[in-house]
Amino acid sequence: MAELIIVIPIYPEVTHLDFTGPHQVFSRIPGAKVIVASKGGVDIEGDGLVFTRLTDLADIPRCDVICVPGGFGTTAAMLDEAYMAEVTRLAAGAKYLTSVCTGSLILAATGLITSKRAACHWAWRDMLKPFGVIVDEARVVRDGNVITGGGVTAGLDFAFVMAAELAGETLAQSVQLGLEYSPAPPFNAGRPETAPPEIVAAVRQRMEASGAGRMAAAEEAARRLKVRA
Repeated sequence: MAELIIVIPIYPEVTHLDFTGPHQVFSRIPGAKVIVASKGGVDIEGDGLVFTRLTDLADIPRCDVICVPGGFGTTAAMLDEAYMAEVTRLAAGAKYLTSVCTGSLILAATGLITSKRAACHWAWRDMLKPFGVIVDEARVVRDGNVITGGGVTAGLDFAFVMAAELAGETLAQSVQLGLEYSPAPPFNAGRPETAPPEIVAAVRQRMEASGAGRMAAAEEAARRLKVRA
């Protein structure tokens, strides 16, 4: 059996759970080689953790699956032409185009998922629209070979969907049991539809403050995409 190559291209200010959760699941797939890479192979910090000994994206000739994580560094990554060139090159040859959270914005900026349905973190979904991507509010969304997860923890649900796709449901369920993935959150506050209104308002306020200029960056990335086209 040919080696299954899964590439996770990370960048400064990535949300580490966006990729460490899926990485844990992917690493249990027989025959899979999971490569965490960055532009130039430089160390990457995300939410207080530093990831080192990374592969240079330019040194990866191809992959079967590209999985782009999200984070507060997403919009800067979308405007980093060198990073985007490598992601676009790898995604163009991949069998599956995948993402978690706002990683779908980076996929959108490649131009390869235009007119496809995709998930994103609930607070930033509208940023997919300038790229011509159809916003889907589901936790895991599949549209052909494009498989995307919603915000952060949805990356685990997404990863098991991918494990089933790549290695069958029996393997996926076995990994799920081995990792004892049986969510039982202490609060029903994981979605804006179910969280108390005052919690939703407070979180929206914090996100809007920390994400100021994100939509402008998304629109600029979409403009650059149209120019390249």
